[in-house]
Amino acid sequence: MQPQAIPTAPLLRIGLILSGIIGAAGVVSLALSAHANASNLIETAAQMLLFHAPVILGIGLLAQVRRVPLLPAVLVLLAAGLTLFCGDLLMRAFLERRLFPMSAPIGGMMVILGWLVLALCALRVRPK
Repeated sequence: MQPQAIPTAPLLRIGLILSGIIGAAGVVSLALSAHANASNLIETAAQMLLFHAPVILGIGLLAQVRRVPLLPAVLVLLAAGLTLFCGDLLMRAFLERRLFPMSAPIGGMMVILGWLVLALCALRVRPK
């Protein structure tokens, strides 16, 4: 059996992909905030993205060692919440308009809910 270059476990693969995209978006946002006449909106979006990229990677890795039924929900909540929250902040900073009304608060609540579901996962961890 030859080693595979790309993980075949779905949650690990999704976690790696999301973590890479979110981390890259965070670095790009920080670079833009350093070079542009940036507002705090860009920095806040960059920080949120960079803080959550390792978390999403960790969730993918956790799925490989423990069977946790709610982990896919955590990935969805964090990724969708970050997209809405950071997308709205970046649109306001660069285009001076919102993604849609209440998108940042909805995204922020999704991120918070993702963290709470992750905490709930700790109560439901089973050996793989």
